[in-house]
Amino acid sequence: MPSLPPRPRTLPIAPKAEPARRRLALAGEARDVDRAFRPIVAVWELTLQCDLACRHCGSRAGRSRPDELTTDEALDLVRQLAEIGCREVTFIGGEAYLRDDWVRLGQEVRSRGMELTMTTGGRGMTLERARESKAAGVQSVSVSVDALESMHDSLRGVQGSWRAAIAAIDHLKAVGIPVSCNTQIARPALRDIEPLLEHLIAAGIHAWQVAMTVPMGRAADEPGLILEPYQVLEVMPMIARAARRLKQHRIRLWPGNDIGYFGPYETELRGGMPRGHMAACGAGRLTLGIEADGSIKGCPSLPTKDYVGGNVRDNTLLDIWERAGALRFTRDRTRDDLWGYCAGCYYGDECLGGCSWTAHVVFGRTGNNPFCHHRALELLREGKRERLVLETPAEGKPFDHGIFALVTEDWPEDELLRARQVAATGEGWLLSTERA
Repeated sequence: MPSLPPRPRTLPIAPKAEPARRRLALAGEARDVDRAFRPIVAVWELTLQCDLACRHCGSRAGRSRPDELTTDEALDLVRQLAEIGCREVTFIGGEAYLRDDWVRLGQEVRSRGMELTMTTGGRGMTLERARESKAAGVQSVSVSVDALESMHDSLRGVQGSWRAAIAAIDHLKAVGIPVSCNTQIARPALRDIEPLLEHLIAAGIHAWQVAMTVPMGRAADEPGLILEPYQVLEVMPMIARAARRLKQHRIRLWPGNDIGYFGPYETELRGGMPRGHMAACGAGRLTLGIEADGSIKGCPSLPTKDYVGGNVRDNTLLDIWERAGALRFTRDRTRDDLWGYCAGCYYGDECLGGCSWTAHVVFGRTGNNPFCHHRALELLREGKRERLVLETPAEGKPFDHGIFALVTEDWPEDELLRARQVAATGEGWLLSTERA
């Protein structure tokens, strides 16, 4: 199993977040296209405070934001979410249960007729907190488990975090809350994923969400955690194998938006979705992200600096949703916004560059996503592959990112045959993984 290098200490583990940017300009009026969309799901960072120190944390969570919403402000935001037509609210952090009023906020979400879910690292999800979750009206909790015990603890930055996460699953099930799991695939943990899945199946989860680690926040400080684009050649068949295993146990697979796109396993991974395949980024159309200080963006993962469109202390949620330029970008996106390989892709009109978050934190702009199965396969046919090289490091602030250069190169002769075998059979691993 690959070992992780020591955590770098050149940046603080939990930097202080800057105060929210306020009084951002909105468009004078909403357009028909802005009124046509409403968020199905709002993912709400209740606090940036956290009890873990994850090496791949995009928000660099740890300390509370200096100006997080008060209870009354948060309760009013729940009202506005219901009025705008939101169907589901997911509490995240940091760690949501570290906010003192989180149970009251959850009860308000449920009283307004919205579904309530939660994502947790599980370190402090004791039986008592599980009972609090039940009292809050939480209908499902997703526990983050990224690898087998040793690797998970190293990635999460706290010894014992794996056992705490597994215990959290048991505590939540004991009080009658359905439990799912979410897993980030980091390069050193790649071969842990399938053995991990057996533990999660035995634990009795009802769904598994999987995504690739993306170079934002602390993950941007350690490029060794990030898969190379060509490694989707082994990641996609691995997830397909997992999908078949989950299907045997009637467990739902939920691929993250950075998983895909349009390779031979697309129907297997997304056949149960409305279109049966990957669609364009839904940020600002189907999803809404809320930061703990009331900042609003189209997706919870998007970098704060470029994608916050307004603050609920200054404008209503409806006005921000309909009139903030930073939330309109997917409503206006066309093939003309694509560049690089994506600009000439056969699936460009349907995909529109895939996950905006992934592309932006790699290149500083959307419209070209190298973590694409179809793309990797097409390049492989030419004997080519793509690698990322960090050019500009991240600053060390929450939701920040660096800038990478994309290198297109010939496959090394000793790896090309193996790569083609993996792509053709859906079995095995690339030689480069062994040196990761």
